[in-house]
Amino acid sequence: MFLIMLNYKKPIEIVEQYLAEHRSYLDQCYAQNRLIVSGPRNPRTGGVIISQLNDRSMVEQMVQNDPFYIHGVADFEVIEFVPVKYHSEFAKFV
Repeated sequence: MFLIMLNYKKPIEIVEQYLAEHRSYLDQCYAQNRLIVSGPRNPRTGGVIISQLNDRSMVEQMVQNDPFYIHGVADFEVIEFVPVKYHSEFAKFV
């Protein structure tokens, strides 16, 4: 499982220009069963994505196809972790 932390490197006005394209891309990733949850950080300095993929190269490829990555809007930090405790309804993602 992977936690993907986004940190905006452009002003929020630039982020907004690519937001619809970024979210559309995430919709494709959800449709491909690659993501569990995503959303902006508060305060709005970036975002958080959780992926149930178990192949780091697939996650890195997914990141590199993200419009925020392509247009240099955000830095992405990919953190791999192994969930050992989780809510019973979350089990289908593990």
